[in-house]
Amino acid sequence: MTQPLSLTVEAGLQAEQDLLAQVCSGDQEYGLLFWQPSDRALVMPRRLSRLPGFEQACDALAASGWPVLLRETGGEPVPQSAATVNIALVYAPPRSEGDQNRIETGYRRLCQPICDLLSELGGEPSLGEVEGAFCDGRFNVNLNGRKMVGTAQRWRQSKGGTRPVGLVHGALLLDDERETMVAAVNRFNQACGLEQRCRAESHIALHEAFAAPNAIERLDALYRQTLAQFLPL
Repeated sequence: MTQPLSLTVEAGLQAEQDLLAQVCSGDQEYGLLFWQPSDRALVMPRRLSRLPGFEQACDALAASGWPVLLRETGGEPVPQSAATVNIALVYAPPRSEGDQNRIETGYRRLCQPICDLLSELGGEPSLGEVEGAFCDGRFNVNLNGRKMVGTAQRWRQSKGGTRPVGLVHGALLLDDERETMVAAVNRFNQACGLEQRCRAESHIALHEAFAAPNAIERLDALYRQTLAQFLPL
């Protein structure tokens, strides 16, 4: 049975960057990684470290058990804990696809297997923004109108600059830790003078809706089917 790797949040973020580097260098054709945090952190893009009040916010969050870590992808603050499973998909698109829709195609390749899984389980998946969700975006994966997966991506050039390579990332809420997660995000936003406030009821965890003991194993198979459509696996 496929199980996510248990890693600290810091180690998991580094594992994703290592996977991106390996595909960029040509050492691997693609990468697919599932990992689950063994600790907790509030992870956010590096640009937010320039906010006034950032250092004081970090101190307050660390004191409450949510140390702040910076990531290379974009978006907004995202709480990471053992309630979360992270999915990292790394690949170079075929040259025949061109570059025009690379970002949207990357999101759809990440999101469609999750939507397929939710449909198989009897849920109603959708993509789109959800009012009150943290790190809200057009490519949230939602279950029954509530956010379950947040997404982000980053692209680099391969060795020699011959092709773009993408790291497309999803953070799936597996178990219900919505209240404490939302409180951590709101505490950071307030400390930094940001207006956004999130709501726990805007989110849902997979295991709140379905037992789904084989969800990660099924996702692994669905992602490999997706990759096989355009990569020589």
